[in-house]
Amino acid sequence: MKGHTAIITGGGRGIGRAIAESLAKHGVNIAVVDINLDIAREAAAELEKAGIKSIALKADVSNASDVSNIFKEVLREFGKVEILVNNAGITRDALLLRMKEEDWDSVININLKGTFLCSREAIKAMSKERYGRIINIASVVAFMGNPGQANYSASKAGIVGLTKTIAKEYASRGITVNAVAPGFIATAMTDAISENVKQEMLKAIPMNRFGSVEDVANAVVFFATSESGYITGQVIHVNGGMYM
Repeated sequence: MKGHTAIITGGGRGIGRAIAESLAKHGVNIAVVDINLDIAREAAAELEKAGIKSIALKADVSNASDVSNIFKEVLREFGKVEILVNNAGITRDALLLRMKEEDWDSVININLKGTFLCSREAIKAMSKERYGRIINIASVVAFMGNPGQANYSASKAGIVGLTKTIAKEYASRGITVNAVAPGFIATAMTDAISENVKQEMLKAIPMNRFGSVEDVANAVVFFATSESGYITGQVIHVNGGMYM
């Protein structure tokens, strides 16, 4: 993958940042896309210490104009884009009867519509080269559901269906489209959970530990390599066995 270019949405921190760091170690140039430009710039500066080129771009992935501008800038800067990681996502949790319509819309727009918009732009660039890797970040809740996350579960289940459809449409052009579905991953969000709740969550995980951001990044890197070239429309579950 050395010399390839990857766009990573939500790449400024957490899972996205870990994916960026893992790809950079393989010589991939990185466009860090984030709604927070300061965080994106800090991440890009750190990534360049790996000897690759990295740029920071601000975008709301649910905005078609923002997404179009991202790809124009990346193609202007690097000439090609071989890898797209659709990682940007948000949560707005509430039980269904208490869920506000705007919270439903915002989660669907960022998580699902954002994946659609970015993938559509990527397909345009990748089709010309007859090569590409699109990796979408889904979630274990797409398959299990989760109380209080009707919007998030629906958005991630939608990503799985979208992944399979794009994979069928563009396999003949050398483009693979796959998804990674993380379980409970240790991030700043899980750090804020009380110890009692953490222990209850761990009971559902046969490996008896939360996953790391690196666990997710490793699966993404595999899908980004040529070694996964005959795999498309698939989901890798990274969840310690909580869903099989």
